[in-house]
Amino acid sequence: MIDYQSVLNQQLVSLKPSGIRKFFDIANEMDNVISLSIGEPDFATPWHVRQAGIQTLEKGKTWYSPNRGFIELRQEICRWVSRKYQLEYDPQTDVVVTIGGSEAIDSGLRALINPGDEVLIPEPSFVCYVPLTQMAGGTPVILETKAENDFRLTAEELRAKITPKSKLLIMPFPNNPTGAVMRREHLEEIAQVVREHNLMVISDEIYSELTYGETPHVSFASLDGMQERTIVINGFSKAYAMTGWRLGFAMGPKEIIAQMTKLHQYAIMSAPTMAQYAAIEALKNGDEDIVNMRSEYDMRRRLIVDGLNSLGLSCFEPEGAFYVFPCIKSSGLSSEEFCERLIYAERVAIVPGTAFGDCGEGFARVAYSNSIANITEALKRIERFLGTLK
Repeated sequence: MIDYQSVLNQQLVSLKPSGIRKFFDIANEMDNVISLSIGEPDFATPWHVRQAGIQTLEKGKTWYSPNRGFIELRQEICRWVSRKYQLEYDPQTDVVVTIGGSEAIDSGLRALINPGDEVLIPEPSFVCYVPLTQMAGGTPVILETKAENDFRLTAEELRAKITPKSKLLIMPFPNNPTGAVMRREHLEEIAQVVREHNLMVISDEIYSELTYGETPHVSFASLDGMQERTIVINGFSKAYAMTGWRLGFAMGPKEIIAQMTKLHQYAIMSAPTMAQYAAIEALKNGDEDIVNMRSEYDMRRRLIVDGLNSLGLSCFEPEGAFYVFPCIKSSGLSSEEFCERLIYAERVAIVPGTAFGDCGEGFARVAYSNSIANITEALKRIERFLGTLK
């Protein structure tokens, strides 16, 4: 009989499973559940984008692409970021197309981190940053963002955690799970610290197109001196409702992208051909799709923020992504207890704040990537649940 514990990678064994998926799995085993747990658009991929993918199959375009992705797609990506964010990249050397944004984050970390290097990670934030840092041999250093600052990272919080071993800062904005956004004035303060301490940056901008209000998203790489030290992560899942197509990209200095491409070559080979052709169509003709989806999310955002605040679950108004992060401390329950009891009592699935870091205790993530009708019903169920706690 094999003792599998003795043969498994112990670092991998020590990692906790995703706290998001736990509640997603519970919801899948129950009837009449309103799931506000998974960060996935409830829109179908726009028809003209799907049609572009379908046509590749009908025409038999089912071969491998170049490792970095089709040059036509990389050219469109570079035109898109130039048009949106006034950033100039060389499609031949500065872009690699990946299996979603998550692969780009993983390969970026592994390309930059040597054993013992410290990676500065604001939390609450997406679940992958800490485990991927650990698997790359780095040491995660947590920067706790606070509700009183609308969960933005401040220059003071960053400076306080920098040591001689600090090498890389992750900038996860617009933020999952809080919906926090860093505006230009906030980013400039962070950029000053990055310059002072010669840090590298991974800027995860997967929610860049889901930024609300009159002020558009500002890419960290567009700030003075930041393009040469930043890997920008983005993709198609959130902006174009293309989660299942699994397509993302990384942009950065050619020397770093070359090393990321090596990892991509050996582990992946290339991103799916069908998805790449669909992405070309999305970039060329998908601006109106983004505007329409963002407008719908904005209505839902205002509905759910007002609703939760009226129930006594206070939350600031998020300016990006499609999440709210209400404080549930008034319930007297821990985040885990609150979410477990809510799903079993009222069939509403949300995610404990602790899934996104220990500092998420006392909060929960609620995704409003669901219909107005379902959000309205979920608020009624949450109100009924809170009534049982009195």
